[in-house]
Amino acid sequence: PLRIPLHCTTAPKLYRNGANSPVQPTTKIKRSAEEEMAEATSKQAKSDYDYDLAVIGGGSGGMAAAKEAASLGARVVVFDYVKPSPRGTKWGLGGTCVNVGCVPKKLMHNAGLIGAAIHDAPKFGWKLPEDGKVDFEWETLKNTVQGHVKMLNFTYKNGLRGAGVTYINGLAKFEDTHTLSYLQRFKEKEGDKTLTAEKIIVAVGGRPHIPKDVPGAQEHAITSDDIFSLKTSPGKTLCIGAGYISLECAGFLHECGFDTTVAVRSILLRGFDRDCAEKIGDVMEAQGVKFLRSVQPKSIVKGEDGRLTVEFSHSDKTTSTDVFDTVLYAAGRDADTGGLQLDKAGLVVDRRGKFDSPDGGESTNISNIFAIGDVLAGRLELTPVAIEAGERLARRLYGGATKTMDYDMIPTTVFTPTEYGTIGLSEEDAIAKHGADALEVYLWQWTTLEHQAAHRQKVASLRRDEHDVDMPPNCMAKLVCLKAANNKVIGFHFVGPNAGEVTQGYALAVKVGVTKSDFDDVIGIHPTDAEALTTMTVTRKDVTGAGDWTSAPGCGGGKCG
Repeated sequence: PLRIPLHCTTAPKLYRNGANSPVQPTTKIKRSAEEEMAEATSKQAKSDYDYDLAVIGGGSGGMAAAKEAASLGARVVVFDYVKPSPRGTKWGLGGTCVNVGCVPKKLMHNAGLIGAAIHDAPKFGWKLPEDGKVDFEWETLKNTVQGHVKMLNFTYKNGLRGAGVTYINGLAKFEDTHTLSYLQRFKEKEGDKTLTAEKIIVAVGGRPHIPKDVPGAQEHAITSDDIFSLKTSPGKTLCIGAGYISLECAGFLHECGFDTTVAVRSILLRGFDRDCAEKIGDVMEAQGVKFLRSVQPKSIVKGEDGRLTVEFSHSDKTTSTDVFDTVLYAAGRDADTGGLQLDKAGLVVDRRGKFDSPDGGESTNISNIFAIGDVLAGRLELTPVAIEAGERLARRLYGGATKTMDYDMIPTTVFTPTEYGTIGLSEEDAIAKHGADALEVYLWQWTTLEHQAAHRQKVASLRRDEHDVDMPPNCMAKLVCLKAANNKVIGFHFVGPNAGEVTQGYALAVKVGVTKSDFDDVIGIHPTDAEALTTMTVTRKDVTGAGDWTSAPGCGGGKCG
C-alpha cells in the first residue's frame, strides 16, 4: 500500500509501475481553517455573479481574452453585435480585422500586386492578348474575399464554442459596474435581458469617422466598412485621408485598374517616418495615383446619374470640383463606445470615446472593468497588439501571471503597392526624444531587381521629357541608432516588396536590442532587397542630395561586386 508521511503538508507526486500520471493519494491532507474559509469565500463570490468574465466585443482582442480566460477555468461570456455602417453594410463575428480590415485588405492588396505583375509579364516571356488588355472583374474579387471572410466567421464561432465560452449575438450596455443589459439578435421579441459578471472587458474596437459638417458626406460616402463587400465596381474613386487605410485602399484600387485620387489635407502617414512616407507617396504617384494636396472636401452632391460631385477647398482659399463614382472616407476612426452607457458604470473616456488607462496597461478608472485594443488611448491600433494584450490580461486575472503588455518596439506594416514596414521610432520621434546629436541614422534607397529588369515606367503625365521615363526607386531602408548605447537600433524602417515579411523577421532582433554592428556582421542573401540592411554605410550627415543615398542600377538591394 502507498503511504504518505504524516509530517508532509503537501502530498508528494507518487507514481506506480512507470505510469505517466501520479497516483491519487488515499489519505486526505488536512487543510487549515483559513484555507477552507478562503475557498468557501471564493466559491460564494463566484456564485454571486452569472459569469466570472464578460467581454463586450467579439473582435480579435476580445475573443483572445475570452478563450484564454476560459482555458484557465473562468466562466466567460462574449457579446458581439455589428451595427450597420451608414451604407447598411453588416458582417459576422470576428471584428474589424477579419471582416473589414486586415484580412480583406491583404487579399485585395494581393489582387493589386497581381495586376502590376501582369504589366511585367511580357518582359518575362508571357504572351498576353495582342491588344495587351486583360480584363478585371470586381465582382469575382469581392466574392473571393467575402467567401474567405465568411469561412473565418464560422471558424471563430466554433472556436468560442470549443473553448467553452458563451457567445451572445447582442449589443451589451452597462447598467452598473457588474451588470450588463442586452437585446439578443433574432430574439428581440423577448426584450432586454440582464446578466452579471465579476469582471468586464471592453473590446468593441473602432469605426471610421465621417464628418457631419461636410454636406452629403454622411449620405453618400462609403468607408473601409463598405469597400470590401461593395456589390458594384467602385469606378472612379476618391479616397479622402492620408493615413494608411486611405493609401492602402487607393493603392489596390489603382492597381486593379480604377482611376483613383487621394485627397490630402496636410501630410502623408502622420506619425510614421517622413522619408518613408514620402517614398510611399512618390512611388504611388509615379504609378498613376493622383494626389490632391492641401485640400479638404467641402460638399458632396449626388447627381441624377448617380455620380458624386465633390467640391474641394484649397489652402490658398480657392475651390475646385471633380466628379467620382465612389467617395471613400478614411480620415480617422473613433472608439465604438458611444452606446455602451458607460456613465452608468462611472467609466470615463476622452472626446474620441477612448479609455486612458491610469496604470499604462489595460485598466480603467473602475477597478473591475478593463479595456483592450483600439478603445485604449495612445495605443497602436493593431490586431496583434489587441490579441497579445487580451491574452496577457486574462493570464493575470485568472492564471496568477504578472507579465504585462509591452507596448514598445511593436512592428507594423503599411500594405501600399510598395509596402512599408517599421519597428520603433521614426527619425523625427527619435530626434524629439534623444536629440539629433545622440543619433546615427543610416539610409539607402534602390530599385527592386525584378522591377529594373521589367523596366517599369512612370505615368506619362509626370514625365519631364521623352527621356524621363524611369520609376523612382521603390525601396529604401533606414536604421535609427542610439550612439550612447553602442549604436543600438531604436528605429527600423524598410520600404519595398514583402516589407511585412521582412519586418516580421527583423522584429525579434530589434526587440532584443540589436546594434548596427550586429547588422553589419550578418551575411546577406543575394540578390534580395532586405540584403541592403546588412551593407548600409551612408549616414544622414553624408547626405546632401538624393544621389548620395541612391544605389546605381544593379542587383536590387545588394552588392553585385
